[in-house]
Amino acid sequence: MIGTQVDPAVALSDLQTSKPERVTIVLLSGDLDRAMAAFIIATGAAAMGMQVTMFFTFWGLNTIRRNGATSSAKDWLRRMFGVLNKGGAENLPLSRFHFGGLGTRMMQTVMKQNRMPGVPELMRTAMDLGVRFIACTTTMGLMGITKDTLIEGIDQFAGVTTYLAEAKQGSVNLFI
Repeated sequence: MIGTQVDPAVALSDLQTSKPERVTIVLLSGDLDRAMAAFIIATGAAAMGMQVTMFFTFWGLNTIRRNGATSSAKDWLRRMFGVLNKGGAENLPLSRFHFGGLGTRMMQTVMKQNRMPGVPELMRTAMDLGVRFIACTTTMGLMGITKDTLIEGIDQFAGVTTYLAEAKQGSVNLFI
């Protein structure tokens, strides 16, 4: 019996070009549960061969910030945002029942017990599946977030018009 080897990257590329449905997701929230939902939808759509774009704005930028990255802004208001607004996919709070971090640790424990990937793993999977990441430059300026405080692999730094151009071509547009 002769088997045929399939290169997953080529197969995914073929699937994406033959099935050009598009999904856009605006991630406004920096909450663990909401970020997890956004990445589960993004990876599911990408696995189905859909082209997925995620637009990170306001608190959603915390998801793609480096762990422990602080603001390098020159004015004290933006620096304070960086001090008070810790980023990093491993440090996101729950939207409800956070209880000073206890709820988040409980949720992460339950997720591990059920072998469910966390936000950092879902983010890597999304990148591996070709999900495009766009960081909102307007919000980055407002909150004193610079490119060097964000993770590697951001596809584009752009404003709302870029997102709207993507959404205009999308068959599914979500706001989380």
